Amino acid sequence: MTKKKALLTLLITLAIAWGSLGAMLLAGWAPKLGLDLQGGFAVVLVGPEGTDPATLDTAVEIMRRRIEELGSVQEPEISVQGDRSIVVQLPGVDDRERALEAVGTTGEMSFRPVFDLVQQSPALTDPEAEHPDNLDPVTGLSDPDDVHGAIAYLPSDDGLFVYIVGPAFLTGSDMKGGRAQFSGTGGLGGAGGWVVVPEFTNEGGEKFRLATGELATYPVGAPQRRLAIVVDGVVGSAPEVAAGVSPDEGLDPNQVVITIGSSDSPQAEAEDLAAILNYGALPTTFERERVESVSASLGADSLKAGLIAGLIGLALVMVYMVIYYRILGVIAMLGLTVFGSFLVGALILLGEFQGTTLTLAGVTGIVVSIGITLDSYIVYFERVKEESHTGRPLRPSIDHAYPGAFSTILKGDTVTFMAAILLWLLAVGPVKGFALTLGIATVIDVFVSYYYTRPGTWLVGHSALGEGGWFSIRGAMGKKSETSTPVEAVEVTS
Repeated sequence: MTKKKALLTLLITLAIAWGSLGAMLLAGWAPKLGLDLQGGFAVVLVGPEGTDPATLDTAVEIMRRRIEELGSVQEPEISVQGDRSIVVQLPGVDDRERALEAVGTTGEMSFRPVFDLVQQSPALTDPEAEHPDNLDPVTGLSDPDDVHGAIAYLPSDDGLFVYIVGPAFLTGSDMKGGRAQFSGTGGLGGAGGWVVVPEFTNEGGEKFRLATGELATYPVGAPQRRLAIVVDGVVGSAPEVAAGVSPDEGLDPNQVVITIGSSDSPQAEAEDLAAILNYGALPTTFERERVESVSASLGADSLKAGLIAGLIGLALVMVYMVIYYRILGVIAMLGLTVFGSFLVGALILLGEFQGTTLTLAGVTGIVVSIGITLDSYIVYFERVKEESHTGRPLRPSIDHAYPGAFSTILKGDTVTFMAAILLWLLAVGPVKGFALTLGIATVIDVFVSYYYTRPGTWLVGHSALGEGGWFSIRGAMGKKSETSTPVEAVEVTS
């Protein structure tokens, strides 16, 4: 290795490590924090006995897509646990109830004709009153799980009305998706506000056209002119077919918008309905087993405590390294900033482009990885010391020691990396975060060892800090072994 090559390699490595991290921080990027560091909540959902594993996997994917539609959740952690449970971890959630509905609402949707609507009254809850067979004798309301072909009494989402509805014209399977938007022209009923623009299948569009044509035969203002939009047994809205719609033609399904009724958050309701249309209903019903909240302050305290403990430990180790290895300890200390820059940069990029979050277990992995990279420096420095104690001059000792040291470092990091992969594949929950940071750190350690430690040590060894004074590399080598034989003095005689 020449001085020019060593210096160029070192400068490029430092520029990439420190420069890239500085650019990310200036751009406002930072690692995305997980539930235990940022705060949020976790919910455990339990499906029916005997739920098929494929059904659980489908439900996880639908939940993930619904949550992503909210836009305020950083990388939801949704995974199957056991035979029929799903664990959902949602860090940084602003609207807890809305997020719970997104993951827990089955989302079974149908369009049903309205026969009549009445305000909630004691008559509906009279056990002696006559009701259709599918009505609950106590509540007077139908079971939300009833088939779409039955006549049912269904409550409105505000709880003020009960709709008597007929068999479904369409179900969620007749729709391909939908989008939420604000409109001043209104939907089926002609009112403005937040609406959902549905996209029907070809067959579903024809069903919708025929259904609205049938409803248009009733007088304007009659309950029978309404089309109830039902989600999980609750009437979200029941807009009336506009006066200008022809009974012979019905509404053009390509020009339909669903108006969201007056509520505290019509935009959120529109977006949630669009998410259900886009991703469909959950393949089975789930019950909340428990909901656990983690406050933002508790997460911040955990992160602060972890950082303080890590910094104190790191400071003690670095003091020892500088006392024991002198200038080599300084090389190791600067090397940790290079290693840390690469590691933090990798976590930032994973968070920005993959949504990966940093958890407390991940922080533990970082702390462990610091010990691993320090071991790499010690392996190299001790190998230099061994070469020097044999009587070899310092500069040749530095060159001769690296190949063997790098081989040892590579083998050790390979074992650690394989362990991290196994942890990632076999573990669940927080252990995956530990495995991720540990695996990334071992790869970075190999890179830093070759492109920083080697040229950095070589340059110092070929400077005034190589041979002279207590703080030099020679000063850190200690006394030669009394039994060692200088390499220059070895002679081969016949």
